[in-house]
Amino acid sequence: MQHWARRLEQEIDGVMRIFGGVQQLREIYKDNRNLFEVQENEPQKLVEKVAGDIESLLDRKVQALKRLADAAENFQKAHRWQDNIKEEDIVYYDAKADAELDDPESEDVERGSKASTLRLDFVEDSNFKNKVNYSYTAVQIPTDIYKGSTVILNELNWTEALENVFIENRRQDPTLLWQVFGSATGVTRYYPATPWRAPKKIDLYDVRRRPWYIQGASSPKDMVIIVDVSGSVSGLTLKLMKTSVCEMLDTLSDDDYVNVASFNEKAQPVSCFTHLVQANVRNKKVFKEAVQGMVAKGTTGYKAGFEYAFDQLQNSNITRANCNKMIMMFTDGGEDRVQDVFEKYNWPNRTVRVFTFSVGQHNYDVTPLQWMACTNKGYYFEIPSIGAIRINTQEYLDVLGRPMVLAGKEAKQVQWTNVYEDALGLGLVVTGTLPVFNLTQDGPGEKKNQLILGVMGIDVALNDIKRLTPNYTLGANGYVFAIDLNGYVLLHPNLKPQVSQTTNFREPVTLDFLDAELEDENKEEIRRSMIDGNKGHKQIRTLVKSLDERYIDEVMRNYTWVPIRSTNYSLGLVLPPYSTFYLQANLSDQILQVKYFEFLLPSSFESEGHVFIAPREYCKELNASDNNTEFLKNFIELMEKVTPDSKQCNNFLLHNLILDTGITQQLVERVWRDQDLNTYSLLAVFAATDGGITRIFPNKAAEDWTETPEPFSASFYRRSLDNHGYVFKPPQQDARLRPLELENDTVGILVSTAVELSLGGRTLRPAVVGVKLDLEAWAEKFKVLASNRTHQDQPQKQCGPNSHCEMDCEVNNEDLLCVLIDDGGFLVLSNQNHQWDQVGRFFSEVDANLMLALYNNSFYTRKESYDYQAACAPLPPGNLGAAPRGVFVVQGQQWEPMPLSPLQPTIADFLNLAWWTSAAAWSLFQQLLYGLIYHSWFQADPAEAEGNPEVRESSCVMKQTQYYFGSVNASYNAIIDCGNCSRLFHAQRLTSTNLLFVVAEKPLCSQCEAGRLLQKETHSDGPEQCELVQRPRYRRGPHICFDYNATEDTSDCGRGASFPPSLGVLVSLQLLLLLSLPPRPQPQVHAHPSRRL
Repeated sequence: MQHWARRLEQEIDGVMRIFGGVQQLREIYKDNRNLFEVQENEPQKLVEKVAGDIESLLDRKVQALKRLADAAENFQKAHRWQDNIKEEDIVYYDAKADAELDDPESEDVERGSKASTLRLDFVEDSNFKNKVNYSYTAVQIPTDIYKGSTVILNELNWTEALENVFIENRRQDPTLLWQVFGSATGVTRYYPATPWRAPKKIDLYDVRRRPWYIQGASSPKDMVIIVDVSGSVSGLTLKLMKTSVCEMLDTLSDDDYVNVASFNEKAQPVSCFTHLVQANVRNKKVFKEAVQGMVAKGTTGYKAGFEYAFDQLQNSNITRANCNKMIMMFTDGGEDRVQDVFEKYNWPNRTVRVFTFSVGQHNYDVTPLQWMACTNKGYYFEIPSIGAIRINTQEYLDVLGRPMVLAGKEAKQVQWTNVYEDALGLGLVVTGTLPVFNLTQDGPGEKKNQLILGVMGIDVALNDIKRLTPNYTLGANGYVFAIDLNGYVLLHPNLKPQVSQTTNFREPVTLDFLDAELEDENKEEIRRSMIDGNKGHKQIRTLVKSLDERYIDEVMRNYTWVPIRSTNYSLGLVLPPYSTFYLQANLSDQILQVKYFEFLLPSSFESEGHVFIAPREYCKELNASDNNTEFLKNFIELMEKVTPDSKQCNNFLLHNLILDTGITQQLVERVWRDQDLNTYSLLAVFAATDGGITRIFPNKAAEDWTETPEPFSASFYRRSLDNHGYVFKPPQQDARLRPLELENDTVGILVSTAVELSLGGRTLRPAVVGVKLDLEAWAEKFKVLASNRTHQDQPQKQCGPNSHCEMDCEVNNEDLLCVLIDDGGFLVLSNQNHQWDQVGRFFSEVDANLMLALYNNSFYTRKESYDYQAACAPLPPGNLGAAPRGVFVVQGQQWEPMPLSPLQPTIADFLNLAWWTSAAAWSLFQQLLYGLIYHSWFQADPAEAEGNPEVRESSCVMKQTQYYFGSVNASYNAIIDCGNCSRLFHAQRLTSTNLLFVVAEKPLCSQCEAGRLLQKETHSDGPEQCELVQRPRYRRGPHICFDYNATEDTSDCGRGASFPPSLGVLVSLQLLLLLSLPPRPQPQVHAHPSRRL
């Protein structure tokens, strides 16, 4: 077998030496040494420069924010409140007006809006990816807020003056994007004006629930939610509580910590979390699923609930926010005030705020609940029905904002958010936030106002930050990244969330650095240092995943990092050792420019090979296109008008592109043109370069070229740079699809290798060359090379198991299986003709028993990781597992879920008199409309409610499994023992390749088919969250905390309802509501209710 292996190695090396042209390309570069310079990437200088540029960019936004916040406070202070203000007195552009006019059943059309809504003209602006009007602001008011209320009209009145400040900010800094004021009343005023991206169903956008508003409106929180599940909690009230808890969780960000418990006589956590955990997306998902399992029974025991909560908040042995501490209690009422508990745990300092929520309609005395909140610096709220949930689970933020307001200028600090999806279509952004305070006083000598007016925000698109990073000089595998105090990436080439705001912009984009890359101890250390705001440099050996996510490579990387001053961000640079230097073309000779440029013309392709050019931003006026032929046409047309030295063009990119055009043409001239590819059964030869050129020879081979024209995005290119020797890449196949069709000799196997230059002691890899093997011809050649014949024309020598001559892979193909498998475990070549159409498949799908043996004998190592950015379609009913029950309707051939409403009354509810009296809270006209809206809302998932209902994908976790070569390098023999039969195999790595040569006996019995390794991506719940929270990743909270002020006035702490319901009237209205509910299979609502604030 070793003899066969050497013959295979020699054949591969010979072909690559003759046709690859590695040595010849080195000589070409040296012959053209006067046409380029070798530049050096100095990591420390690079990261410091980029960090400084990002700091300058963000500082300009900070100055604009401060001007806006100061102006808003002064405008509001000078504003004169008008009790008798009317809708017709206010003129503004209602961002949702156009959408409402298109809907004949919308709120304003139905009741006739009295407000003077402006009609504006818009112009397309590529910076905003939207149509905008620079002369006006736009106003968005949540659906569940009545536009005509006195509070809203006064808010619209004084915020109108912000328009001029917005416009002046843009004049001073034309690069500003959205400037937004989010009011504590729910009103959003933003500039420039653009129509609201209204969904086709219910628009649930409320600025007070956006990540940037929550972060700007209060300091971090440690929150314990306790829920009364005693037997007095009726069916509907319990459902209201469950929904309220879920809504409360949505007001928390990754800077907050939370736990949820239920209580009756005893208190217990609703989930597996036994202490406060970070309020990230995955932990909140665990809570939301767990609260649905709460069951009402037993008697009310406030003492048990509060003691549990205080114990949670006093636990100092865990990571937590260490700022605002609060207990949120949801109950249907009770008489116990548990004063002894508060005296023991919270008085006299009252460091924990208590918020109480009376849920459902009942006649209980609410005084004890009010007392609990008022004596513990909290607030008392009532949630009688669905419609009160959203507003009353977010207004606690006003109370938390009091210490900030009272701190004054000390609290006026700009904070930068995590990455999230902009609601107006800008894509991924970060937002600078600054709180806006109420500076008014009730009268001379009166106490200072302690209300937060809202939050001012200015967006910065991630693409604008990326433009400040080095472009293409870092090579295909070098990159810049940035993280925040949570360790979440702000910049990273692997930050590619698949779920856009058209499906669900409620979820923040929180990808941890250790999930963006393959985690190891060195990266944990780097991450911690960056979070701590340190500088550093470290060279590490680490694993990287290939771009096509099929392979794992072990590589060397240099990490360098510095903090970005005046922000919570830290910037890092990753460089492979071979990217320390790069080429910079210097084509000052215009005659040579023209000569090389001619090799880009399609008329030269027949003789010089086909050229693909990377779709880069060579010039500002170059029209982009996904079709490379069209892009090349656009490029040529532009180059006929401008020169490579034009100021509107990127001279570095253009000069390097044209240089590489000439360099690769000389390779055709010196090597490829005079060779007969058919002699060695080659479909094509090719070269790709850092400069963006991919040249395929002959021209006709380009018709079957499936690799991306951008070398930096091509898996074969990046892997060749990271690996020494020859990298084989079989055609990619999916086990769910039909096998390859071997027709017209078009199916090929890529073999590529990097071209390494050494110029004056400086080493770099500016290009990759390779060949494309004819699959069928090389499969035949493989059998000959792994046989006893010395060449293909020699007669075959028959050998059998009982003869004295050696068996081989050609003659004995009925007894022996001979294969070449690559380092990812994918089949490359086989001596079995029936397996040729399976080339490119994971070998376990071809021979599960043999692949398992190779893995068990350490030829392969497995690496499992999770993709937290995936988008998944709804699962069919059979795959729901433990997910909540749902009703599915078939649309076309796709299953789509329609979750049962958590507030849908059951038959038992109808027969329960207590349910009728408590459910009657859906009464009064206002509540009737609320019920209509929220019935639809609870039945629709967030993607439907807030985005395009036609796009039903949602974010999910996918488990990825890759295999790579293990520790065994030498030849190895082993026996696969299957009980009453066995199977011998030999395996050996081929030197200077990524191939494993395996010769095995064919399986003799079916018992050997047990066990199958899986490589394909699978849907997953991710790692066990209950275990992860026991070893939380390192993070730091914001540097500032405002949770206490001695002058805070806590007398405003909520009050109970004064309206005593009439049972007869409420039951009548409840019947009306139930009759008005739309059919459950198609929950669509077109009416938008009028709401008073």
